[in-house]
Amino acid sequence: MGAENITVTFIIVFFVILILASAIRILREYERAVIFRLGRLIPTKGPGLIFLIPIVDRMVRVSLRVVTLDVPPQDVITKDNVSIKVNAVVYFRVIDAAKAVVEVENFLFATSQLAQTTLRNILGQSELDELLSEREKINKHLQETIDTHTAPWGIKVSLVEVKNVDLPVEMQRAIARQAEAERERRAKVIHAEGEYQASQRLADASNIISSSPYALQLRFLQTLTEVAAEKNSTTIFPVPIDLFKPFLDLMEKSKKEK
Repeated sequence: MGAENITVTFIIVFFVILILASAIRILREYERAVIFRLGRLIPTKGPGLIFLIPIVDRMVRVSLRVVTLDVPPQDVITKDNVSIKVNAVVYFRVIDAAKAVVEVENFLFATSQLAQTTLRNILGQSELDELLSEREKINKHLQETIDTHTAPWGIKVSLVEVKNVDLPVEMQRAIARQAEAERERRAKVIHAEGEYQASQRLADASNIISSSPYALQLRFLQTLTEVAAEKNSTTIFPVPIDLFKPFLDLMEKSKKEK
C-alpha cells in the first residue's frame, strides 16, 4: 500500500506542476499578452507574472519594440517615364497589442506588403528630379500614408527612409552630362562676373589718376621700380613729351630768327 500511495502522490504532484507550468507566464518589459478566454478577448496583460486558466485561456505574445522592416527593391516607373529600382526601410512598433492580433492576421506580413505597394504608388507619382532632390519630403509622405493605413491595426509607423535609387546606365550618363554642363555654365558666369568687377576697378582707378596730375607720374615711377627689380639688362620706358618741350621751343625760336 505504501508504494502505491507514493506513486499516486507522485502522479498528482506531476499533474499539479504541469498545470501550474501551463498557467504561469512571465512577460518581459517590452511584451504584452493578448488572451482569448473561450474564444473571447479579455484585457491585455503584462509585463511581469501573469496567470492563465489552463485549457480555457489561449495567449498570444506580442512585442512592443520597434521593428526594422527592410523593403526589398521595387521596380518603379516615375512620372517622367524613367524605370528605376528603389528599396527602403520602415521603422514601426505595435502600440495596441490587441488590435495587432485581432484586426489583422499577420501584422508583420501585412505591413511589409503595404510598404511595398505604397512605395511603388507614391514614387510612381514623382518625377526623377524630385525623387533625387526632395528625399525628405517623399520620406515624410510615405510615412504618413503607411501610418494612416496601419493605425486601425494598432501599429505606429515612425519613420520611412528611401535607401537606394538604382538608375539605368544611360540615365546615369545623361545626369553626368547635365551636371558637367551646369558646372561649365557656372564657371563662365563666374569668369564674366570677375571681368565685370575688374573693369569697374580699372574705371575707378582711371578716374582717380585723371583727377590728380601727379598720380600718373607716381604710377610710372612705381612701374620702373618693379621692372628694375627683375635685374634686366635692358629697360625701355616712355619719356613724357613735356620734358623736351623747352628744347623744342628753343629750336623753333632759333629757326624763326634765321
